[in-house]
Amino acid sequence: MNLILLEPGDFLDSGLAGEPGSPVITTLRGRRFQHITEVHRADVGDTLKVGLLDGQMGEGEVVEHREGQITLRVSLHRAPPPPLPLTLILALPRPKMLKRTIQHATALGVKQLYLINAYRVEKSYWQSPWLSEEKLREQCVLGLEQAVDTAMPKIELRKRFKPFVEDELPDIAAGSRKLVAHPVTDTPCPVDIPDQTTLAVGPEGGFIPYEVEKLQEAGFESVHLGPRILRVETALPVLLARLFPGR
Repeated sequence: MNLILLEPGDFLDSGLAGEPGSPVITTLRGRRFQHITEVHRADVGDTLKVGLLDGQMGEGEVVEHREGQITLRVSLHRAPPPPLPLTLILALPRPKMLKRTIQHATALGVKQLYLINAYRVEKSYWQSPWLSEEKLREQCVLGLEQAVDTAMPKIELRKRFKPFVEDELPDIAAGSRKLVAHPVTDTPCPVDIPDQTTLAVGPEGGFIPYEVEKLQEAGFESVHLGPRILRVETALPVLLARLFPGR
């Protein structure tokens, strides 16, 4: 982890509610303690990058290191990186791919994500334990730690394609540029766009023609990434890198 992500319950005193940047104390155990001691190899006096979940970032100085726990003096004084101007509509991937895709999307700055059904999404995928709130949050935390970010994405599940596209998507995508990644089109994916964007990405094998037509009726423009067919976990980072380079 490139950032030690903290939560309000980690803090030992009331300084968290005080002036911005005022030092507070936190004690960490478990996975974060193990990472700090085994990967960072931090000891008393060392400084680590830290951030408060959905809050500011800063530094944590190790003030105590003993068996099973480590104590930091924390100062939070700068904002996390800005989010991408994007709402992502993603057909539910296979469970194993879902974990990596959530991590990638979070690390790249996606803050609004809808996981939706599609014809080529197997029904069994919706029964996966990796769709639980706890498991999705776990993958988002890993993405935030990797990217040095603190803003937790909002993930929503929609199991019915047609009602979502017809009833919800027009409001969700209102005022944004609407794109659907689809290999069977003549229009290449645009590069470095300044607009707020809603991007729809299909499952393995892509959206079927009916689904593409429904998205087009909702104002979505079909775009492609070239002649190669990519897995979702590969296509998503490529799409975001083209649409928002350097962000």
